[in-house]
Amino acid sequence: MIRPDLSLPIPSSIDAAHFIGIGGSGMSGLARMFLARGIRVSGSDRADSAALRALAAAGAEVHVGHDAAHLGDADTVVHTGAIWPENPEYVTAKERGLAVIHRSQALHWLIGGRRLVSVAGAHGKTTSTGMIVTALQALGADPHFVNGGVIAQLGTSSGPGTDELFVIEADESDGTFLLYDTSIALITNVDPDHLDHWGSRDAFFDGFVRFADAAHEAVVISADDEGARDVARRLSHEHVLSFGLAADADVRIADVVTDGPVAFTVARGEERARVQLAVPGAHNAVNATGAIAVLTALGHPFLDAARAVEGFSGTARRFELHGVERGVSVYDDYAHHPTEVAAALAAARTVLGDGRLIAVHQPHTYSRTRLMSGEFARVLEELADHTVVLDVYGAREDPVPGVTGALVRDAFDDAGKVRFVGDWQEAADYTASIAREGDFVVTLGCGNVNLIIPQVLAALGAPVQTGSR
Repeated sequence: MIRPDLSLPIPSSIDAAHFIGIGGSGMSGLARMFLARGIRVSGSDRADSAALRALAAAGAEVHVGHDAAHLGDADTVVHTGAIWPENPEYVTAKERGLAVIHRSQALHWLIGGRRLVSVAGAHGKTTSTGMIVTALQALGADPHFVNGGVIAQLGTSSGPGTDELFVIEADESDGTFLLYDTSIALITNVDPDHLDHWGSRDAFFDGFVRFADAAHEAVVISADDEGARDVARRLSHEHVLSFGLAADADVRIADVVTDGPVAFTVARGEERARVQLAVPGAHNAVNATGAIAVLTALGHPFLDAARAVEGFSGTARRFELHGVERGVSVYDDYAHHPTEVAAALAAARTVLGDGRLIAVHQPHTYSRTRLMSGEFARVLEELADHTVVLDVYGAREDPVPGVTGALVRDAFDDAGKVRFVGDWQEAADYTASIAREGDFVVTLGCGNVNLIIPQVLAALGAPVQTGSR
C-alpha cells in the first residue's frame, strides 16, 4: 500500500495520463473524466473487467497486468493507494521523473476551483452522492460529478457537466477528503473506521472536524449518528444544517414506511413534503433527507428538492438484483462494515416477504476482520437466516496469520446459522443447496464477492440432487 503524499505538486497541465489500477470504480470514473477533457489516457489493472473494456471503447489504451512499457509517453501517472511500492509502472515513473500523483490529486486537478459539494462519511456516501447528482439534473442543473459507484439511471459513475458545480464522493479512509476546496460538506455519519490510517478514534474525528470547518458555505450533517453529533458539537462553522429522525434536526424525517420502496415525510420549519423513493430501506430515507438538505443549501426551494430526489433508482452494488433462478433472487451489496451490513439486510427484509435471507459475506481486509469479526457475527446472526462466510479479501493488506473468515464464523452464538467455506465453487454449491423458492441471497462486501454471483446462479439453475435440500 502507498500512503498518498498530498504535498507533491500537481501538474498545471496534463496531456497524457496513465492510470495504475484503472479498472477500479473510482479510477475508471476519473479516467473517463480525463478522456472527456480531451486528454490521452492509458492504464493498467491486474485483471480484465467490464470497466477496462468500456474505457477501451471510449478511447483509452488499457492493459491487463503491470509492466513499465505500459507507461508509453505519459507525462502524468495517477495511482491508487492500493498498489504496492514495487509496482513496475510506479517505480519506472518515479525513475523517469514523471509527475506521479494520487487519485485524489487527479480529482483535485479536475475540479479546478469549481463550486464543490463533497460527500463524506463511513456509510452512505455513494448513494447520497448519486441522489444529489440525479436530483440536481431533475432540477435543471448540469453538474460535473465523480462518484464511487455507478449511478443506475445514468449508467456511469462520473460525468462532465456544463455548470460550475462539481459533486464528488470524498474519501475519508486515507484523509484525502481534506485536500479538496469544498463549498458544501455533507457528512452522512462518523462511524470510526480506517483506523489503520488514522491511528486512533480521536484522530479520525479530528479529521472530520477539519473537513467540515473548511467548507466555505455550509455543513450538512447527520443529527442521528452519535459520531456525527460529536463532530457537530466541535464545529466552529457558522452555517451547520442537521438532518435526520432526531427531533432537533433542521431537516426532519417522520412517518417512515418501509413496506417495499421506502416512503417518508420530510419537514423543514413549517414546510412538509411526502416523499416516495424507488429504493428500499429506512437508511435511504435518511440518505435522501441529507441530499434534500444539500439541495436547499445550494439554493433550491425545499419542496422542489423533496420532489427531485424521488427519481433516484439506486447505484451499482447497492442491493442490486443480478438474477432469479428457481425462484431464488440473488442480490449484491457493497456493505463491508457492520453498520452497512445491518442496513443492507434490514432493507432486504422490507421487500423479502415470506422468504428467508441468506447472506454470503466476504470479510474485507485483515485489520477490519480482526477488529470487527464479533460485530459482523452479531449483525449477520440477528438479521440473516443463514450466513455463508468466505475468506478475507485482503485488498491493500498482506495476510495476517490466523485471520480468516473463520473468525466471523466462530463469533456466532448459533453455529447452525453459519458456515465458513473458503472455496468459492463449494460456497456457491452450498448456498444453492440450502436456498428455496422465495429466498433472497445477498452477497456482502466491497472486494470481489460480486464475482461469485454467476457461480451461485449457475448452481441454483443446476438440477437439484436428491437429498441436497
